[in-house]
Amino acid sequence: MNNFDFQNPTKILFGKDQIKKLSKEIPSNAKVLLLYGGGSIKKNGVYDQVKTALANFEVLEFGGIPANPEYAVLMDALKVIKNENITFLLAVGGGSVIDGTKFLSAAAVYEGEDPWNILKNSERTMKGMPFGSVLTLPATSSEMNSGAVITRRETKEKLVMGGPGLFPVFSILDPQVVQSIPEKQIANGLADAFTHVMEQYLTYPTGAMLQDRFAESILQTIIEVAPKIMKNPADYNTAANFMWSCTMALNGLIQKGVPTDWATHMMGHELTALFGIDHARTLAIILPSHYTYNFENKKEKLAQYAERVWNVTDGTLEEKAKAGIEKTKTFFNSLGIKTSLSEYTNDYKGTAEIISKRFTERGWKGLGERQNVTPNDVEKIVEMAY
Repeated sequence: MNNFDFQNPTKILFGKDQIKKLSKEIPSNAKVLLLYGGGSIKKNGVYDQVKTALANFEVLEFGGIPANPEYAVLMDALKVIKNENITFLLAVGGGSVIDGTKFLSAAAVYEGEDPWNILKNSERTMKGMPFGSVLTLPATSSEMNSGAVITRRETKEKLVMGGPGLFPVFSILDPQVVQSIPEKQIANGLADAFTHVMEQYLTYPTGAMLQDRFAESILQTIIEVAPKIMKNPADYNTAANFMWSCTMALNGLIQKGVPTDWATHMMGHELTALFGIDHARTLAIILPSHYTYNFENKKEKLAQYAERVWNVTDGTLEEKAKAGIEKTKTFFNSLGIKTSLSEYTNDYKGTAEIISKRFTERGWKGLGERQNVTPNDVEKIVEMAY
């Protein structure tokens, strides 16, 4: 097991009716900017609960943060923060709203000329404007980590950012919100969380026995609850396990002491930037091809995954490893998620070359747990995903 440091300062308030506690978590003299997305929170009752809880605070609102948080929209929100002397940010939504709020947290105190440089230059944020979240869509674990992904439509870029200053002060997780989520978004949440675990687990053996078991237990739980939550999102116990699995998938715990991959995410981000495909679905497109292309480097862990998560007991190590890839594709398909780029767009020719060129231009010499997935490899992986 590798050396590691681990600290997660985010306070979690989990369970029924926890939104009522919101007022106790925000400084009493705070001037709050409430941030949300397309307005679904006004239909499912969350907005009213939040407004009631914040009745004694000065609150301004900024809605319309899109599913892939758009830089231009966030810059409009930044003007509100600056002009109105906001002191606390509250994200009410899913990962996109929380990611957008993280960018605003960093940009609000940024001393450079252009906030885009936070993303362009991968500048780590050591201290941002304090913020909290009320989660409405389980998927990304943005409610309990310090990373974010922001899109810039004009340049068709989707870049990552982060730093220890971007952990939410608190996050409220009420599983009751799941019952109002559309089936497609629940499927996306399941696939996103599943892939988050795989990015931290499906690398190579390092003797991190407990970390492997943590990861495998999250994968098994997601597999078990998937058909149940797709069928009946109003079942509270199923919703609770779904929500907590999504949070645990990427709150930092299972990545400590082990190598991590993230090449699937880097390639998937480009597909979203180029075609607007849902993030989770880009991961389902890339992941099987990535594992197939890098089979020799990953076959030991793939076989372990097949055995422990999917109960594949017959065959050689290589046969089990291949079965693990096929089981993963079947799982994505069971959620109604396709795993080939051509099933999402007819305009896919040349995509692999575009993505490879972008990686080269950014100076990314190698991705993956061994940093040996070159831009040339990326081109071949994306082609395999057509």
